[in-house]
Amino acid sequence: MRHFTIHHDGVTIPVSRGGQGRPLVLCPGLNSTQAGLHELAGLLRRDHDVVTFDLRGHGLASAAGHYSFEAFLGDLAAVMTELERLHLDAPPVLVGYSLGADLAVHHASRHPGTVAELVLIDGANPVPEPFITEAVLPQFRAMWEGLAAQQEAERGTARQVLLTAQEILDLNLEIDVIRSGILDRYRKIDRPIRMVMSTSMAGDSGEEHAQRFNRNWHAGVERLVREQPHITTSWLDADHQLVFTHAPEIARIIRDARGPAGRTAS
Repeated sequence: MRHFTIHHDGVTIPVSRGGQGRPLVLCPGLNSTQAGLHELAGLLRRDHDVVTFDLRGHGLASAAGHYSFEAFLGDLAAVMTELERLHLDAPPVLVGYSLGADLAVHHASRHPGTVAELVLIDGANPVPEPFITEAVLPQFRAMWEGLAAQQEAERGTARQVLLTAQEILDLNLEIDVIRSGILDRYRKIDRPIRMVMSTSMAGDSGEEHAQRFNRNWHAGVERLVREQPHITTSWLDADHQLVFTHAPEIARIIRDARGPAGRTAS
């Protein structure tokens, strides 16, 4: 394993690189860190030269004065630019989880030819309806306040998240807006795309709002594949934590050769 840091936009981004084979960059999502993704990264290193990193305010990255989609996108771009200077053997596979998937799509659409393909894990979904409405806003606020309180125990570790509950809420509201227009980004990408999606992203509690979220999630993927039939989609029987609970299955999907265009697997 090799470790180095990138200084960019007033923050320090820690980067780790290990394994051998086809280059691959693993982009974490909101509230996830490269330490949290260690199982998936370790499995991928068997067949890939894997680069992992932390977004600002996450893990061992420094805190920032602001958090926004564009700021996180800048973190990914800084990592990709540094890798260009290292002269990888080939353009990397870009794998993104949750928010990291959205960042991957936007990066690939802005920088054609810099990635070999995209693997999007439970994110970058052009859902037809926003997730956070006035009706569920109190529940989301309470959830993220609880998450922020839990994060106190992780302070000073490689798994810490320094964002406040309000900053997490604001980012999720922004992500809803970003996803409403993400189809335009997909249209600008000429590389293979594979999606690994959860069947029950909001869980299977049976509560009405969870069912609505899950229907919205499925409808977004169906909408995307109708317009972009070359996209291959694999569904895992899991919730949004699939990257932690189903790492071996995800690694196998990434490792396996692409199936026919528009293939949907269970």
